[in-house]
Amino acid sequence: MPATIPKPIRRSALRLALGKAWYINKRRLNWYLSATDFATARDEQSLQHVHASHATPMLRQFSGVDMQLQRNKMESLRIACGLIDGLILAPGQTFSFWRLVGKPTARRGFKMGFVLRNGAIAQDIGGGLCQMTNMLYWMALHTELDITERWRHGFDVFPDAGRTQPFASGATCAYNYIDLQFRNPTPDSYQIRLWQTGDWLHGAIRCNAPQRHRFEVFERDHLIRPEWWGGYSRHNALFRRRFDAETDADTGEDFITENHAIMMYEPLLPHSGDRP
Repeated sequence: MPATIPKPIRRSALRLALGKAWYINKRRLNWYLSATDFATARDEQSLQHVHASHATPMLRQFSGVDMQLQRNKMESLRIACGLIDGLILAPGQTFSFWRLVGKPTARRGFKMGFVLRNGAIAQDIGGGLCQMTNMLYWMALHTELDITERWRHGFDVFPDAGRTQPFASGATCAYNYIDLQFRNPTPDSYQIRLWQTGDWLHGAIRCNAPQRHRFEVFERDHLIRPEWWGGYSRHNALFRRRFDAETDADTGEDFITENHAIMMYEPLLPHSGDRP
């Protein structure tokens, strides 16, 4: 764990805009020049074996967030589902979220949703798509796919009420330079299925062969501490344990990543006076 997290730097709007344009164009150039075999083929027929699945609610009550932005997010997620659902990840191929979804624009039907910028809630077209990258990352961790690019959330914005997964086990995204990518290193073909029912987003990673291992993701070294500049930071390390799919024998564990985030809420309970 690092000794400290630096105080956030507040950059000008011009600096942020120029930096964003630079990284977007750099990524586009990389797409055209890279030798990476990005997956693009899709199949409406599901592969036989489910290796991972997950579902998350799309409508959540967040303090200070207009619920219309949540409903807009549902529409943006619907469009993204249609662009990814059925994707076949052949041996050696790489999944790239932004290569498949493309730039979220109003002309393409994406809606205004809420985003996080430097820990503050803001609005942008396509806001909320990180709910999909969060889910895809979590599912991929439970398969033999290799995560080749994942960006962690730099700010811990909401308290843990209702959390069912370890802290910071998701993946943020921003077109197109903050991407989620994972590669298929196996001799088998994988498939991504995404769909909505009501206000729930569902996903599954399927395969043409049975699962050789099952995985359990867990955290270690969870820590909340005060920083010298006045805020709090939160840290942990993620691991996954492997089990033989047939015998359920423990076959070892893998280090996944470390997470370090600035907390945007007070981590301590307020003093409520003397208790009887």
